[in-house]
Amino acid sequence: MVPASSLWQETRTFFPIFLDLVDVRQLKSVCVVGASDGKFVLPLARRGVHVLAVERNKTALDGGPVVLPGPTEATMRGLRQRLADEGLSGQVEIVEADILDLPDELDAVDAVWTSCSWHYSINHRRPLADFITAMKHLCRPHGGLFGAEYMMPVAPRHLACEHYPEEGEMRRFFPDWEIDWEAYTPPFREAPHVEQLHEHTHRMGLLIATHLQEGCNAD
Repeated sequence: MVPASSLWQETRTFFPIFLDLVDVRQLKSVCVVGASDGKFVLPLARRGVHVLAVERNKTALDGGPVVLPGPTEATMRGLRQRLADEGLSGQVEIVEADILDLPDELDAVDAVWTSCSWHYSINHRRPLADFITAMKHLCRPHGGLFGAEYMMPVAPRHLACEHYPEEGEMRRFFPDWEIDWEAYTPPFREAPHVEQLHEHTHRMGLLIATHLQEGCNAD
């Protein structure tokens, strides 16, 4: 079996709010950090937006065997193939790298989006500020848009880990940005999906902020 849509297609997301802002502001370039197999990349590319897709997982980019709930063995199509299938390869620049190891010569973009990318345990060895700073640096300085949805604590072990921010904690990283959206879900049950083969509980937060122009403040 080769799933045609993203393997994360049915997982809950605040992304439509961010996508509406991209449309309203007529933004032309967006970086998706943690591009995976394209759940967020393809909707942007279909709108004619140039997408910088940052992803380090080779299976997500090039396809390969995965295990789906059941458990069921399947083959991931991969971002490159999904883009080619829709004739969108020219809209997307793929950077196969960790967000903390991006090439210095990358141009700033109009907006950056990431979805639950820093809560993975492999990222806990680096401060949360490192990830957010790297993403902020990708945004153009005057009017650049930053959007992040992130996991919030639902288990005791999460409370001791800064990579699961609680309500309001993200604001400290954006003293010179205007907060456009901030939202939180209650705990909810998520259906099984790739990488999480059993029903599980999540709580998610959203922060969308705009880089203020020189001379502006958040008041």
